[in-house]
Amino acid sequence: MRKFFAYPLSVIFYLAFGLTICIFHPVQWVCYNWFGYQAHKKSVDYLNFCILKCLNLLGTRFTFENPYTITRNQPIIIVANHQGQWDISPIIWYLRRLHPKFISKIELGKGIPSISYNLRKGGSALIDRKDKRQSIMAIRDLTKTLNKTNRSVVIFPEGTRSKDGIPKQFATGGLVTLFKFMPDAIVVPVTINNSWKLMRWGGFPQDIGVHVKHTVHKPIPVAGTAPEELVKQVQDIVLADFPKIKEHTRKSKLI
Repeated sequence: MRKFFAYPLSVIFYLAFGLTICIFHPVQWVCYNWFGYQAHKKSVDYLNFCILKCLNLLGTRFTFENPYTITRNQPIIIVANHQGQWDISPIIWYLRRLHPKFISKIELGKGIPSISYNLRKGGSALIDRKDKRQSIMAIRDLTKTLNKTNRSVVIFPEGTRSKDGIPKQFATGGLVTLFKFMPDAIVVPVTINNSWKLMRWGGFPQDIGVHVKHTVHKPIPVAGTAPEELVKQVQDIVLADFPKIKEHTRKSKLI
């Protein structure tokens, strides 16, 4: 019965979502080309706010717990587990004051209205996973900007989303690279729960009535801890609420 109702609601959701990203694409273009970075950032913030409202059409609820005051006196590395494509909009909206940027595969930089434009123009790093040198250079360029502006970067160290909610162990390469290039940064661990349920049946239909939760944990300074040890420390914090972790031996191309 739940899946029966999910079909028509998913049609409504995808129509609203498609309309949203199509409307905000020219809005972003105008903001970026006529008014600059700050205006473009505002347009991206409200794009993601509207995406959350689209998800509300499915009965999706969002809880974003952040008991900490995170100041922009230093660059910030936001580290989260990854359960699905709907992990991102709550981070952008609820942590918008931190100006979050992303490390994304290069394929996402084209073809998706609004999303691709923001990845190309908004200050994120697009990496070619088949090209180690290009990946490192893209991340290095991003970290130089973040170190100057005290903005934040979001990384999902599992490397791919969890389709059943059970997280994988963190790959060390991307995190160690960020720790190396951002020694004055703080790490903000974030645990994401239940967003995988939205796509439990694949892309269509989307599940209904899901309660997606994001929990921000106490920030940790990068300085003073060996990078590999810090990776383990952050992983233990982010994944503490999960009963088990999938083992995997995938090596990051950024090591």
